[in-house]
Amino acid sequence: MNSMRRENQSSVSQFLLLGLPIPPEQQGMFFALFLGVYLTTVLSNLLILLLIRLDSRLHTPMYFFLSHLALTDVSFSSVTVPKMLMNMHTQDASIPKAECISQTYFFILFADLDSLLITSMAYDRYVAICYPLHYTTIMREELCVSLVAGSWLLSCASALSHTLLLARLSFCADNIIPHFFCDLAALLKLSCSDTSLNELVILTAGAAVVFLPLSGILVTYGRIGVSILRVPSTKGICKALSTCGSHLSVVSLFYGTIVALYLSPSSGKSNVKDMIASLMYVVVTPMLNPFIYSLRNRDMKLAVGILRRNNNLFIK
Repeated sequence: MNSMRRENQSSVSQFLLLGLPIPPEQQGMFFALFLGVYLTTVLSNLLILLLIRLDSRLHTPMYFFLSHLALTDVSFSSVTVPKMLMNMHTQDASIPKAECISQTYFFILFADLDSLLITSMAYDRYVAICYPLHYTTIMREELCVSLVAGSWLLSCASALSHTLLLARLSFCADNIIPHFFCDLAALLKLSCSDTSLNELVILTAGAAVVFLPLSGILVTYGRIGVSILRVPSTKGICKALSTCGSHLSVVSLFYGTIVALYLSPSSGKSNVKDMIASLMYVVVTPMLNPFIYSLRNRDMKLAVGILRRNNNLFIK
């Protein structure tokens, strides 16, 4: 009896990621699918970075934010997807405790950074539509750098606070995580320590880096709508859609899955629901963002065309 108690109280050194609920006979197909999505995410976002770097016409505040968003999307996917693919390929679900906590840190860091960068882009679009004559004066380089630096600092502080509080918890007998990555909420459920402080920080930090930015974006687009309605015209509406359409699509994709995850009623299949929502904003959204901006943006299309022509000349 005493030996069983000591075993239950012993600290775990590794966790087991259950992964996605995929039948064994379909593992190969889904591995190929997720590998293709991941490679597309990396290559398309790196192409965005290359185009912005090479084309001087894209050296504007909007593309400055977009370049940081592309870098964040690559990093965000790379935190979880390679490990998920490795587990699917090797059928080894184990992950060391230290690696698991590190994955949690970087996941929170890049998720928060995504949220704050999208908010900065919303402010840029607001200034472009509501104050077009003062755009270059307001969106000067110093402000853009400050917004990005502030986003990094807030994200690092948020991720660090969660991770430090997570590291002090004890994990006893149960080490099975019903997810494809080290999800913070799943880890807290496994802990045999008091997690009330962790949950309080989740609420406060979540408000600071998710719901406050989302509220700011909604207010920003509300003001953009009011500005357009003051002088309603087909030309004005088309210009607003051209200016904001891509960003609004990204906002809907990113926050739509998060809101659906936290506001939808829980059920017996809540783990499956959580994993599907996580797949959307960890795997699918970072892949779609470059296509949304390149397909709906004239400057990006021109940059792609110039790069293609230069490559053809180089090959000849």
